[in-house]
Amino acid sequence: MTIHHSGFGRHRKIARFAVLLLTVSLTGCAGFGQISPQLTSRPESKAPALPAAAQREHERILAAYGGAYDDPRLQALIQDTVSRLVAASDRPDLQYRVTLLNSPSVNAFALPSGQLYVTRGLAALANDRSELASVLSHEMAHVIAKHAAIRENQARRVALIEDVVNKLLTDPQSGALALAKSKMALASFSRQQEFEADAIGVKIAARAGFDPYGAERFLEAMGANSNLYRGTTTDEDPFTAEFLSSHPSTPDRVSNAIAQARQIGAPGIGERDRAAYLASIDGLAYGENPADGVVRGRRYLHPKLGFTFVAPAGFQLDNTAQAVIGMKEGKQALRLDTVQVPASEKLTDYLISGWIENVDKNSLRELTINGLKAATATAQGEEWFFRLYAVRFGSDVYRFVYAAKAKSAEADRAFRESASSFRRLTLSEINNVKPLHIQIVTVKAGETAQQLAARMTMVDHSLQRFLVLNGLAAGDKLQPGEQVKIVAE
Repeated sequence: MTIHHSGFGRHRKIARFAVLLLTVSLTGCAGFGQISPQLTSRPESKAPALPAAAQREHERILAAYGGAYDDPRLQALIQDTVSRLVAASDRPDLQYRVTLLNSPSVNAFALPSGQLYVTRGLAALANDRSELASVLSHEMAHVIAKHAAIRENQARRVALIEDVVNKLLTDPQSGALALAKSKMALASFSRQQEFEADAIGVKIAARAGFDPYGAERFLEAMGANSNLYRGTTTDEDPFTAEFLSSHPSTPDRVSNAIAQARQIGAPGIGERDRAAYLASIDGLAYGENPADGVVRGRRYLHPKLGFTFVAPAGFQLDNTAQAVIGMKEGKQALRLDTVQVPASEKLTDYLISGWIENVDKNSLRELTINGLKAATATAQGEEWFFRLYAVRFGSDVYRFVYAAKAKSAEADRAFRESASSFRRLTLSEINNVKPLHIQIVTVKAGETAQQLAARMTMVDHSLQRFLVLNGLAAGDKLQPGEQVKIVAE
């Protein structure tokens, strides 16, 4: 968490807060599709200068994704792959500028100007050059097909409809129906774009000499990575997933990618170049930058700000730029962020100051947590029970918001125990928070996935993560001499 003073105002509705609490950054991988970019702190010195508007967009993207990641070896492989793809595309006249982003998220996207972005998290998940080529060719396809400009026009139409609905229509039901239809049309159009980009991308990659089945493998890896993060096989509401998602579901995209590849040939054709690709990501940073805080299982540590806490059992944590977010099976959630509260204001007064509604004043308590002044209270919404904490630490106040679908003594006890774990880090603990990296190792005779996963450094769900990182299924046997990825300090 790069701590920013929270965007939560003091008049958020409790239901809206619950939705935000449970959805922000808990949707798994964004996928390699287009996004509305938000982004560099370090523009590439050798790249040609961008037009002013494109440069501003580029800088916003870099700011949102941790800046550019400096890895000349991997950057060279990416650039060479793009050059081959461009030569094999229907628009070899187009020029592309590629930026490797310093973000652990699995994402890639393209801007209409031909700027391509790939996160180091995506590079860590891919297992060969054909998988990387499938991502890059997919993003190039968005540029070739002018999807960005089309989606921008569609988004403007939706915004206009929303404005009309809000200002002119007096019938709430009619207005809601009009807006819903427009949003569904935009989502459907986006799914069309994704399928089209997949189809174009597979053909470009194959013409460039890469294995056309790389797209299938990488899409499956994205799905497995998303499931690992969510701690489930698939829990998505089918209506939401099918009709209101901005991207097709992963199984649909896998089926589409397989169909496109089969039109080219049977599996086994084309270049995968696995050894060269793995060599290019050996030593690649993995996970969060310790300067922004790190997740280690259920524990969160921020060495720069000097604090730590432990989430309740069963929680999956995510470290975002705005807050630390956690979820347990879609039924419990937590959020930790920070706000500025005057030293003269009592923390109990802050808890009932209006930033969250329906606080039970009878539940207000002042307390001390590991030598730090704190206060707690509960709040009740229509569907969610909340346990709130405010803790003074340094010049800021840290806010814990725990939520449970069903109020229970067991859940509330777990929430209170978690908040009570908030404390200062010792100097030794701060010094021991080291960045993680991808390490390429060679499988020895008789070595199993379990044994190699046990070598993973401070990574939760180590076996599942090892399998996902290496594109393996449970029960797959490793071959002596095979190279695989592990996570190490």
